[in-house]
Amino acid sequence: MTRVRVLIADDETLVRGGLSLVVDAADDLTVVGEAASGPETLAQVARLNPDVVLLDIRMPGSDGIAVTRALHARPRTPRIVIVTTFGLDSCLHQALAAGADGFVLKDSPAELLQQAVRSAANGDAVLSPAMTRRLINRYTANPPPDPTPPPGYDQLTAREREVLQLLARGGSNAEIAARLFISEGTVKTHVTRILMKLRLRDRAQAIVLAGRHGLSAAD
Repeated sequence: MTRVRVLIADDETLVRGGLSLVVDAADDLTVVGEAASGPETLAQVARLNPDVVLLDIRMPGSDGIAVTRALHARPRTPRIVIVTTFGLDSCLHQALAAGADGFVLKDSPAELLQQAVRSAANGDAVLSPAMTRRLINRYTANPPPDPTPPPGYDQLTAREREVLQLLARGGSNAEIAARLFISEGTVKTHVTRILMKLRLRDRAQAIVLAGRHGLSAAD
């Protein structure tokens, strides 16, 4: 079995140790290294080529946002999951804008952290339930003044628009599949085509885009 290779980046030794225990407890995940600062994270990524980086926002040298941007300038970018105690909306949006693939809180259950690593490694965006609610609430509470559909929206099929709407409400592949009576594999195919047509990188960007254009409103 091929394991997902993970780098833990946090300035606190105890936190790194705790995250390493959580990751290594899963049979399909393994910690290949640790880093305590922004520059060390970049050096370790260059040396170890991990599949996923669990990255804290507040670190000496360069914070997690700057590190995320720097990693995206590399030829091969690992998947990046921000793990932090800070649930501030500003951190969430900065992380997503910088190119993070996920955002989970350090007090999340071990199973959620492990699943976040797996999902990121598989190319899916990861937001903890609390952060998904914040993201959705932000845009539903403040509707955009211009409801014009985003570029590429007219290329979406009726089914893809349904999937986008449910995705924007925070639905997982399994939840969307159950709602539309289709398989999870079909949902994943729809999501891939949606991202391609709208020129988006991941699910998190789809949620943000749908919120800005009022596409997540309930039927």
